[in-house]
Amino acid sequence: MKVILFEILKLGLRIIYAPIKLFKTKNRIVYLSRQSNSKSVDMVLLEKALKEESPDTEQIFRLRMIPDGFIDKIKYCFSVIGDMYYLATSRVAILDTYSITVSCLNHKKSLKVIQMWHALGAVKKFGLQSVGTKEGRDEKVSRAMCMHKNYDYILAPSKATAKFYMDAFGYKADKMKICSLPRVDEILAENGASARFFSENPALGDKKIVLYLPTFRDREPYVAQELKVKFHDMEGYHLIVSPHPLFSKVKRDPDYFYNGEFSTYDLMKVADIIITDYSACAFEAAVLMKPLYFFVPDFEEYREERGLNINLKEELSEFTFESAEELCRAIKAGNYDLNGLYEFKSKYVENSKANNTEILAKFVSMLINQ
Repeated sequence: MKVILFEILKLGLRIIYAPIKLFKTKNRIVYLSRQSNSKSVDMVLLEKALKEESPDTEQIFRLRMIPDGFIDKIKYCFSVIGDMYYLATSRVAILDTYSITVSCLNHKKSLKVIQMWHALGAVKKFGLQSVGTKEGRDEKVSRAMCMHKNYDYILAPSKATAKFYMDAFGYKADKMKICSLPRVDEILAENGASARFFSENPALGDKKIVLYLPTFRDREPYVAQELKVKFHDMEGYHLIVSPHPLFSKVKRDPDYFYNGEFSTYDLMKVADIIITDYSACAFEAAVLMKPLYFFVPDFEEYREERGLNINLKEELSEFTFESAEELCRAIKAGNYDLNGLYEFKSKYVENSKANNTEILAKFVSMLINQ
């Protein structure tokens, strides 16, 4: 039934889009996202750089998550028509998620589409890699939705990551653009986060800050609880649990939180030690070259049900733990091999210098002026 509905939806969108494509193309970039209702840090940085690189180019942001309520979903459908107008009248489209209007419609040849995925890599399988798995989409639905069609360029932070992206998006190597995301510049920028953090959290000044950044999954509260139990009596350490932004079921436990408003990147700069699981924030943390650990108590189950691009137990065995007790023991021992972390960073984020936004802005400007 879903497949039939999607086929009807595609047909309707294509009929509506046909006359809209008659509108004149303008010197314009349109950004599209279902990931958030506000600009991502990548979009903010790129927008600013493009204002300098190509000041005469208009930049339009069409950012809206699919809402839950029926009435709101109807309103969302009308906003899709607006997306179609801007796709028809732009020279470049930049998106950080799958877009129905980008992938299901036939566009002008003059439109160049850049997939600027919302993560700096992929430990776990996603997109077309996960079709048919427990957490992935149904294969027939995926085909009906034209998953990840119509991209001209896909940004990848390294050649190793590009191999994963080729499978996840269904493209060959010629569509891959090796380019780290603008967020790397933000991660590396000194913004006084540590000073602000400890001024608002003076009781933590003599503690080693351990930041836990999990991926999005239903089991997360139980996994986080294992860490909380082990860190509760670890003298000299303070655990901060920062749930995935899409995971609303996790209530902020004041014993494992903090005072003040700080971004994830701010918290990474503050932290002495970072723990994650299958999250792409591992690559962001690696850029800072701080001790990085992986806590994966469900490793075999997750690998079987979701699939992994990186076998953490093989590539990063000395940093990967299924037992919270063994993880804490390793942290207290303090014998961290930064050489191993450097190899990981160099393999998956080839450019870890603070000039990524400029590089991407020049590339987008070139496409606009073709």
